[in-house]
Amino acid sequence: MKKLFAILALLGAVGWCAPVMAQDKPAAPAAAPAAAAPAAAPSATAAPAPTPNKGDTAWMLTSTALVLMMSVPALALFYGGLVRSKNMLSVLMQVFVVFSLIVVIWSVYGYSLAFTEGKGWLSPYFGSLTDRLFLGGTFDSTKGEFATAATFSKNTPIYELVFVAFQATFAAITCCLILGSIVERVKFSAVLIFMVLWFTFAYAPIAHMVWFWPGPDAYTAANVVDAQNAKAGLLWQWGALDFAGGTVVHINAGVAGLVGAYLLGKRIGYGKEAMTPHNVTMTMVGAALLWMGWFGFNAGSALEANGSAALAFMNTFLATACAVLSWTFGEWLFKGKPSMVGAASGAVAGLVAITPAAGNVGIPGAFVIGLAAGLVCLWGVNGLKKLLGADDSLDVFGVHAVGGILGALLTGVFNSPSLGGPGFVNNWFEMKPGFESIMAQLWIQAKAVGVVFIWTAIVAFISFKIADLLVGLRVTEEEEREGLDINSHGETAYHM
Repeated sequence: MKKLFAILALLGAVGWCAPVMAQDKPAAPAAAPAAAAPAAAPSATAAPAPTPNKGDTAWMLTSTALVLMMSVPALALFYGGLVRSKNMLSVLMQVFVVFSLIVVIWSVYGYSLAFTEGKGWLSPYFGSLTDRLFLGGTFDSTKGEFATAATFSKNTPIYELVFVAFQATFAAITCCLILGSIVERVKFSAVLIFMVLWFTFAYAPIAHMVWFWPGPDAYTAANVVDAQNAKAGLLWQWGALDFAGGTVVHINAGVAGLVGAYLLGKRIGYGKEAMTPHNVTMTMVGAALLWMGWFGFNAGSALEANGSAALAFMNTFLATACAVLSWTFGEWLFKGKPSMVGAASGAVAGLVAITPAAGNVGIPGAFVIGLAAGLVCLWGVNGLKKLLGADDSLDVFGVHAVGGILGALLTGVFNSPSLGGPGFVNNWFEMKPGFESIMAQLWIQAKAVGVVFIWTAIVAFISFKIADLLVGLRVTEEEEREGLDINSHGETAYHM
C-alpha cells in the first residue's frame, strides 16, 4: 500500500503542474546564467532578425554533452567508489534514474518555471507555469521555425532548445549531488518523491531568482532599463553574480543534503565501524571525468564561443589544479600522508568554488579561489563536519555548500577590475561595464547566499518529511546491514 501511495504522490506532483495548454502561443522566455531572452521581433522596415551562429550552437551542444558526462558517468563513479561495495549499485541506480527523472519534469514544467517571465507578485520568484509547458512554443512545426533565446551580447541569439537542454543538465546534476549526503540508508522510493518536490519548490525558483532576466536585447533605450530590470529574478535584480551555479547548484544541493543527513540519521555503525571507500580507483576516474565535463559546465555558461568562455575555461583549469595542490599539501601537513581520495576531493572543491566566479574573475582570482578552496573544504569535511555532527556520507555539505559559499563571496571580491576582474555590465542599454566597490558587491553576494541557504533548507525539510510520511525515508536495519544493492534493486555490483 505504501508503494501505491508513493507512485500516486509522484504522479500527482507532476500532474498538478500540467494544466491544459494555453490556447495562445506562449511568449518566448527570457533567461540567463545565463540569459535566454527572445530575440526582438523585427518591424516592417527593420533588418531581418539575427540568426544563431553555427559556432555558438556547436559549442553549446558540446557543452551540454560535457555536463551530461559530469553526472553519468562521472558523478556516479565518483560517488560509487566512495561507498561500501554492498551499496555500489544503489548509488549508480540513484544517479542514473534521478538524472532521467529531472530531465523529464524539466521538459514538462521546470524550464517554464525557471526561465520565463513570472506573473504578478510571484514574478521575482517563479516563472510562468504555462508559457513553456511541455516546451510549447520552442518549435513551430507548421512553419519549421525554431524559437531563439538571447545570450549576453546584443543581437547574438542561440536556439532556445539548445538552452533548454543545457539547463536541463544543470538541474539534473544538482539533484544528483544531494544523493551523496544520504546514500547507504535511504529508500529509493523516498528519493524519487523528495526529488520531485525539492526540484519544483527549491531548484526551479532559485534558478529563476538568480539567473532569469529579460536579456540584453530588451534594453532598447535608457528609459526602459528600470522596467526591464523589474522583470528579472529577485537576486538578479539585487545584482548578485553567479556565472555557472555557485548558489543555484552547489549551495542549493549542499544545504539540502545536510538537511537530509540530519533527518535520516547516521548509518548503522557510523563512527564505530570502518566505512572506507571500496574503490578509490573508480573515484579518481570519476573526479577526472568531472574535471573534464566541468569545462562545459563553466565555459558553456558564457552561452557563446567567445572571450568570456575562454576566461571561464582557463579559470576552471587553473583553480582546480590549485585546489588539488592545496588540499594535498594541507592533508599531508595535518594528517601525515596525502591521499588519493583527498586529491580527488580537492579537485571537486576547486571546481565548485570557481563555478560562480568562472567568467566573473580574472586569472589572479582563480589562483586565490583555487588555493583557498582546497584548504577551506579540507576543513569543511573534517573540523566542520565534526561540529555539525551529521552523517553527511560523502561530504556534500563540506565540499559543495562550503566551496560554493566561498566561491560566491570571493566572486564579489575578485570581480573588481582593480584585482584583475572583468567587472560587469551595469548599463545594458549602452553595454557599459562597471563596478561599484568590493564591499558593496560582497554584501550583495552574502545576501544571495543567505537567501538560497534558508530557502533550500526549508523546502528540503518539508520535502523529506512528506516523503517520510508517504513511504518512510530509511530502509530497515537488516536491509541496511545487508546492503542496498540486493535489497533495493535485487542485483549486486560485483560477483565474487
